[in-house]
Amino acid sequence: MDELSKQDIIKLFHDHVSSGKADMFLSNDMDFVFGKRQGIYMWDLDGEKRLINCHSNGGVFNLGHRNPDIINTLVSSLDELDIGNHHLMSKSRALLAKRLSELMPEDITYTVFGVGGGESIDLAIKIARAYTGRPKIISAKGGYHGHTGFALAAGDEKYRKPFGLMAPGFVQVPFNDIAALDKSMDCETAGVIFETIPATLGIYVPDRDYFKKVRELCDRNGAVMIIDEVQTGLGRTGRLWGIEHFNVAPDIIVIGKGLSGGIYPITATCFKEKLETVLKEDPFIHVSTFGGAEAGCSIALKVLEQSSQQPFLDHVNAMARMFEHGFEQLKARYSKLIVSFRQLGLMMGVKMANELCGPVMTKACYDNGILSIYANNDTSVSQLMPPLIITGQETREVLERLDKAFGQVNELLGL
Repeated sequence: MDELSKQDIIKLFHDHVSSGKADMFLSNDMDFVFGKRQGIYMWDLDGEKRLINCHSNGGVFNLGHRNPDIINTLVSSLDELDIGNHHLMSKSRALLAKRLSELMPEDITYTVFGVGGGESIDLAIKIARAYTGRPKIISAKGGYHGHTGFALAAGDEKYRKPFGLMAPGFVQVPFNDIAALDKSMDCETAGVIFETIPATLGIYVPDRDYFKKVRELCDRNGAVMIIDEVQTGLGRTGRLWGIEHFNVAPDIIVIGKGLSGGIYPITATCFKEKLETVLKEDPFIHVSTFGGAEAGCSIALKVLEQSSQQPFLDHVNAMARMFEHGFEQLKARYSKLIVSFRQLGLMMGVKMANELCGPVMTKACYDNGILSIYANNDTSVSQLMPPLIITGQETREVLERLDKAFGQVNELLGL
């Protein structure tokens, strides 16, 4: 199969994986097929085009592509481990869960592992309902928690509608609107689930006291506070967990994407000790065959080791300041195009003049060697989430390429 050309691969993908994706990319002259990848860079299969990854698959590649430490950890773990058996006790899962409990906010001491973010969000919602005996789950309009069961039900209608009726009991309120949340909460509310920074809503950074007030409302109404850190966790915002910026401890934190090191899928639902009662009587009431695969636990431990180090977080914040300064200059240059720069660490978004700007900017970035996507629930915003290992020189390169991309968008839209 090595003799297959790039066009052969595109046809195979079209015919056997997704005709819709293939048609969309080809119609936009973006016939990129993922080939070589290393650090912050990724190359087309034929090696003719190189992109700087400023998408990172939502944080999967926080530590870059093919991080040598992560790969060496996997190779070493495979000398003695495989997936393991989720029915049995496990040293690998125990050590990883213990380390998570040490790094989590107060009283979050238990962890159940999964494979994907949606699966782990589903469990968080199941725990909230089982613990409270209530049905109602409140989430944010424009938020995103995944494409499975309860995670899908907590998202926007456009993701749910094609698939028919969803589980009942889900209500959405505007994000960062504490009055709307207060009005919606009642004695039927089992839990409230928000992303710390909703990426799909346009990297929306809430007021500094927002989550403190969410915590107060949950306590007052006896509801479980769930924070989705699938994208914001593991140093993305300049702190290990994004919620640390708000000085609040939720009842449940869901993490994923970056925990994989970009090598082995693993996610985690981390929760307070009191909630473990839900799983105590029947510890097999929730299982995940591949959740917490033992070879993957070794990788996750290495990810935590790197991501929790203060020098690593200091580096993230230093690069964030470089981006902030660069965008001040870009905003002055493209004042009619760029409305604002949204940022918490290296979770960044560019709010632009109208809803056409995001899709056009995605293509302009691609043409200038950057992979960046627009926020699907606010298409006026382009997301920028480079690997956290990005260097100062690479940051300058990104800003230079963005300058050219903004220039093309500005000219094309006549702003």
